[in-house]
Amino acid sequence: MAAGQPAQDIRVLVVDDSVVLRRIVVRALERYPGISVAGSASNGRLGLAKIASLRPDVVVLDVEMPELDGFGTLTEIRRDSPDLPVVLFSHVDERVAQQTLQAMSLGATDFVVKPNEKSLDRAESYVAERLAPLLIELGAPRREPVVRRQAPQPRTDRVGVVVVGVSTGGPDALETLVRDLPPDLRVPVLIVQHMPPVFTRLLAERLDRSGSIGVSEAVNGQEVSAGHVYLAPGGRHLAVQQEGGGVRVVLDDGPPVNYCRPAADVLFRSAVEAYNGEVLGVVLTGMGRDALRGCEAVREGGGQVVVQTPATAVIPSMPMAVAEAGLADAELPIAEMGPEIVRRVLAGR
Repeated sequence: MAAGQPAQDIRVLVVDDSVVLRRIVVRALERYPGISVAGSASNGRLGLAKIASLRPDVVVLDVEMPELDGFGTLTEIRRDSPDLPVVLFSHVDERVAQQTLQAMSLGATDFVVKPNEKSLDRAESYVAERLAPLLIELGAPRREPVVRRQAPQPRTDRVGVVVVGVSTGGPDALETLVRDLPPDLRVPVLIVQHMPPVFTRLLAERLDRSGSIGVSEAVNGQEVSAGHVYLAPGGRHLAVQQEGGGVRVVLDDGPPVNYCRPAADVLFRSAVEAYNGEVLGVVLTGMGRDALRGCEAVREGGGQVVVQTPATAVIPSMPMAVAEAGLADAELPIAEMGPEIVRRVLAGR
């Protein structure tokens, strides 16, 4: 058995009113090692009944359904099964994207955009690549982290920029973090959240409303300013570079890094160069190892790294990889991350 693979298959319930999409998802998941499809349902009411009888490990939930839609279903799930992971399966148009982000705030664990492939084989491959690994991560028992190595001392306490990498569970984590950042923060904050286009713009608008610091989706060529948060647009890498005495945003459509675009590693490495190593790297909840190489660059440049306590993350892979590599100066629950960023920014002034 491969390392990290659960001893028992993850049991998944698929709830979607589309017969075709249900069939695609079920077929793709049944062929994926480590996953067993416990059942399927064509609407939320039937889904709730099957949750009660089948007791799945993870639920894949459509947003728009007759009888009982994703909102109503999710509300009922959270009342009766507060810890059951629920992955929304949604389209990418703006109306549904807005609904999906709203459902995330109601307790959905994460979301995956539905395939738009006309070929059934390609659609099944998409589900196997995008949805199945997430279900494995969510349904598997948490492993204990290995002993952390002591992080080296940073070269300087000065912080010229804060860079953040986050994935699964990110919208709620970011909302908690942003609420604690003051509008007069003396440095800019740049964030890579693994999300597709449309969703990132809507997320930036939501974050902008949630706190007192300004938040916007990053625009190519704009100058980076202190006291503002910039979110990488979905589907584009976010980097920064010095130009004309300031620092500007650079967006590009280069190949995915760590299977991601945007990727935190791209942002972190560019920030080290643009800010002469005066970087505070922050790694929050997420699947995979994106930000690990970026944090190595931050430490090599003399900067600082803090991560979300893996035990408090929706999926701990990203912060755990950094902590286990001995790159983290501190591990903190998300509720303490915003104040810690402010403290470290002020300490170097």
